Amino acid sequence: MKPLMYAGVGLCGAGMVALIVGAVVDVDAADPWASVGGGIASLAGIALALYAQFAQPAAPATSRTQVSADGERSIAAGGSIGAATTGNGAAPASAPIPSTPPPASGTVTAAGDRSIAAGGHIGSASTGDA
Repeated sequence: MKPLMYAGVGLCGAGMVALIVGAVVDVDAADPWASVGGGIASLAGIALALYAQFAQPAAPATSRTQVSADGERSIAAGGSIGAATTGNGAAPASAPIPSTPPPASGTVTAAGDRSIAAGGHIGSASTGDA
């Protein structure tokens, strides 16, 4: 969309220069040029406005993170995990998670019994029985 914005600003600048030159040189000769220029500018403005209104925005980049948990009581997350437990006891105390985004791509795999994996941070985890 930025190129369209720059094109619009450039057209406005060119129109201002044309009006100033026309006023200084000869007003009577500038009249037909101003009519034609105004018509072209209005059509270009309508076209740009319609394009901006109905054009589809670019699709955001999709995360290509693959998450899999293979194994009894295994846990896998593409982002961060606050607290996780795979044992038969009480859950571990929740620890604060730093506010960093998960990775843009990669593989997160928890393979094996009671395994825990995260694409981000793990605040607190327990894999045993209490």
